[in-house]
Amino acid sequence: MLFRAMHRGTKECDLMLGGFVRRYLATLSPDELDQLEAILELPDVDLAEWLSGRHPVPAEARSPLLDRIVAESVVSGSGKPEHLR
Repeated sequence: MLFRAMHRGTKECDLMLGGFVRRYLATLSPDELDQLEAILELPDVDLAEWLSGRHPVPAEARSPLLDRIVAESVVSGSGKPEHLR
């Protein structure tokens, strides 16, 4: 899951989604892991728009975990590794 989150195809998603997964993967519940699996299946272009805050996440794609990822991703510098912040 970490590899898939960090190698999406666009740098934005690699940083935002991959950064989140790198930070929290070990603490996700089984339900959150299922939600993450569904998120990893979403189109990269859509994820980049949602995670950047340029477009709202449509109701059919929303999940508690995706809402959490979006909330963290819109914070300036959220995709940067800790040593670069």
